[in-house]
Amino acid sequence: MDASQRTVLVVEDSPLFRKMVGEFLHALGIERVLEASNGRAAMEFLAAGRPDLVCLDLTLPDVSGYDLCEYIRGTKALATVPVLMISARGTLLDRAQAEEVGADGYLTKPFSQDEFNQQVLSMLARNVKSLPGGGKNDART
Repeated sequence: MDASQRTVLVVEDSPLFRKMVGEFLHALGIERVLEASNGRAAMEFLAAGRPDLVCLDLTLPDVSGYDLCEYIRGTKALATVPVLMISARGTLLDRAQAEEVGADGYLTKPFSQDEFNQQVLSMLARNVKSLPGGGKNDART
């Protein structure tokens, strides 16, 4: 599946940062970028469909990124969706906690477009390999 057919959910309460992440994803050729400004909106998107990747801010106004990541990992249909945690909090404890709840990667704000691209491309490649048939003949919508 090429990048243009991917769907990425960006969960971020800052409109400017949401826009920046969306632009980075579009620059990678990803056309379907869904945006949620809080955890509840993200859960509504996730209930309606399975994205190929979730870029998840740690600090949201209603639910923590940790709790949302646990929700994703605890939902059978979403359990294998890669989660890239993004936060201004960069302590070892924050990173360890993100790993404990099942995040696949962690980026500390601010980060470069190259750092972001490396994480996203790596996670999308792993996600294809984890699909039945290695992503061949992928009939998901």
